[in-house]
Amino acid sequence: MTDTVPSGRPGISDDRAELAPGTAPADPRFVNDDLLPVPVAERRWTTYNFTALWVGMAHNIPSWMLASGLIALGMDWKQAVLTIALANVVVLVPMLLTGHAGPKYGIPFPVLARASFGLRGANLPALIRAGVACAWFGIQTWIGGQGVFILLDKVFGGSWAEASRVGGQPWTLWLCFVLFWALELAIIYRGMDALRRFENWAAPFVIVGALVLLGWIAVKAGGLGPLLDQPSRLGWGADFWPVFFPALMGMIAFWATLSLNIPDFTRFGAGQRSQVLGQTLGLPTTMTLFALLSVLVTSGSQAVYGAPVWDPVALAAKADSVFGLLFALVTVLVATLSVNIAANVVSPAYDLVNLAPKLVNFRTGALITGVVGVLIMPWKLTATPELYIFTWLGLVGGLLGTVAGILIADYWIVRRTALDLEGLYRADGPYWYRGGWNPAAVLAFAVGGVLAVGGSHSAPGTGPFPEGGLVPFLKPLADYGWAVGLAASLLLYTALMRRRSASPSSSRSS
Repeated sequence: MTDTVPSGRPGISDDRAELAPGTAPADPRFVNDDLLPVPVAERRWTTYNFTALWVGMAHNIPSWMLASGLIALGMDWKQAVLTIALANVVVLVPMLLTGHAGPKYGIPFPVLARASFGLRGANLPALIRAGVACAWFGIQTWIGGQGVFILLDKVFGGSWAEASRVGGQPWTLWLCFVLFWALELAIIYRGMDALRRFENWAAPFVIVGALVLLGWIAVKAGGLGPLLDQPSRLGWGADFWPVFFPALMGMIAFWATLSLNIPDFTRFGAGQRSQVLGQTLGLPTTMTLFALLSVLVTSGSQAVYGAPVWDPVALAAKADSVFGLLFALVTVLVATLSVNIAANVVSPAYDLVNLAPKLVNFRTGALITGVVGVLIMPWKLTATPELYIFTWLGLVGGLLGTVAGILIADYWIVRRTALDLEGLYRADGPYWYRGGWNPAAVLAFAVGGVLAVGGSHSAPGTGPFPEGGLVPFLKPLADYGWAVGLAASLLLYTALMRRRSASPSSSRSS
């Protein structure tokens, strides 16, 4: 085992470990300051910090649209809230399991992935996660820019929408997009402590904004009664379940990204209690509350306008007063900044650092993320809802569930949370496997990934996949992609690693 030491701090009863003084690895292929373990003295995030992080991330336009979209699919408010609450309880489990390594060892996600995939192989899950995050960053930035544009257009009497066009869009929309993009990078460029301070005040502000929107639509509807009386078009029978299960997987997939890279945040935690309580209080409770707010507001819009308005920006634009519009504008701005910076910049920044530690640090990785997020042209990704919401989340959820299964199996079942901390940074250590790659992890990822997304299908004219599925006999699994990928990779990886340990010719392990 590595030369590590427990925290040794008075009043600290957990088993947090750090590198012994003078033993920091120096191989520039695998080490720089951003990848090294956070010293115990600098692990200061409290329960409130983690709760505020989740409150800030949960309250954003896309999660509002996912929740209110269930109303548009025919669910009533009780069915929609039940679906979202269950999804977030489910996704909390892998979130806590992978998050455990953060406070204990102070390491980010790509370094944790080295234990299972190998020092070089960790770039496979890291780049998949980074690619997803870059795409989400661009999408969220475009949505945030659109929100600012729509509300400012309303404030200025429609003149912004009539501006001359560049690339098919008003130049004023491009201006909102660029300014929003620059503001995000300016905050994250100041580092993780600036992010913590931003989330601390953004979280309660966004909750107040959502409650104000609920109060406004309730007044317009003549009370809460019309918001609660909108009936389900699906019932609880045969029409409900075909919508429920894909919706449940979609809701899980929405946060499946964070269930992988949550160590990027928990590595700053003051202890396991802080991250467990903070995430438990923050994720399922606030997502369920936000879902309740969004479905009630959407039900109210149906009562007021005759059809559900599931985009909160479009709904806020219906406000009559300039003050109401400006308040909505600031709420949209803060909500989108809060989730996009935390969820979609931190992870790819660390992932890109892991790819080339000699060339990239955290700030450089964040800037690369911002540039890639623009180059993917998010205005095209969001042009077709079928691609953006359903195909995107299903495919992403399946692949990320597969990676989560491998991480959880390795850390909890194979190693029982015991890692060689220094070995995670050394080519001659226990996680080198075969040329830096662990064949068991690669095989488990390939098999789990095929089972999870091989049956992906699209209705004619609505997506990129054939109607009968990429692999037709796997089509029945497509609606359960995240769960299938996680379970398959977890079981296969565990079996392969136990067989490897039992083999007399097996290579070194921790």
